[in-house]
Amino acid sequence: MQGKIIKGIAGFYYIDTPSGKLYECRAKGIFRQQKVKPLVGDDVLMDVVSEDDATGNVIKILPRMNELLRPPVVNVDQALIVFAIVHPDPSYNLLDRFLIMMKQQNLPVIICFNKQDIAGEEEQRELEETYEKCGYKVLFISVVNGNGIDELKSLLKGKTTVLAGPSGVGKSSLINLLHPKAMMETGELSKKIERGKNTTRHSELFHVEGLSLDTYIMDTPGFTSLYLKDVTTRELPLYYPEFEAYEPECRFGGCSHITEPDCGVKRAVEKGLISRIRYENYKVLYDELKNAKPVYGKKEGRKSM
Repeated sequence: MQGKIIKGIAGFYYIDTPSGKLYECRAKGIFRQQKVKPLVGDDVLMDVVSEDDATGNVIKILPRMNELLRPPVVNVDQALIVFAIVHPDPSYNLLDRFLIMMKQQNLPVIICFNKQDIAGEEEQRELEETYEKCGYKVLFISVVNGNGIDELKSLLKGKTTVLAGPSGVGKSSLINLLHPKAMMETGELSKKIERGKNTTRHSELFHVEGLSLDTYIMDTPGFTSLYLKDVTTRELPLYYPEFEAYEPECRFGGCSHITEPDCGVKRAVEKGLISRIRYENYKVLYDELKNAKPVYGKKEGRKSM
């Protein structure tokens, strides 16, 4: 029988099947010999040991479409990066790091800003202008009143979507809304530091209520900082797609868009064709990579650029 691993805990794998029945399975010893570990998202073949107890054994892992290292999950179609519009204010620098990480994995991205119910139009407009200019789908929602949830569901339909974002922005609450049976612990947002306690303890796929059985979402641990791996200063511009149209106007080939004169990208920034917020983040990341030192801990608010 074929199914999909939706959760793995302490050597047990929970396999979702086309009939909707969930089986608790062990993995055959051959996987240890081959140094292959079943992962959440794997499509697998299993032998049923007991239909009454819904138990079985995983006997084969089918070919993987892709694999993420953090979180360890496979066969993901897209990423939903969730930030709050306010409370806490979004860190543009951290958001750009998430975008780079997902581009490294070749994952299409939807940027989702929660807490629309308590945000002003100016705050929303700034975010929209900043990220739609660089080609990303930007969605504004409110988990509290349901605004934007129908549109979000249409973007999730028929796909396996991994959620990412810092703690305290409402990811677990969003999971609870999309799949009420998840009953995920949401935690209280710390009033002192405006950062939520990370409540996600393991990777697990959930069906989105009201959509097809091949629609899955998965929450991931929250992050407060991300150090860029396997990115060089020369490669960094490739992670800013809005630069591409203006790079032919640079005087020098391989322009870093930092100190060189007659730079098409810098001119575009001055004309408002490229977001200054994005460009300033680019310079921070460029300096970090150039000096090979991670930059941790500094929160970047809306007006810091």
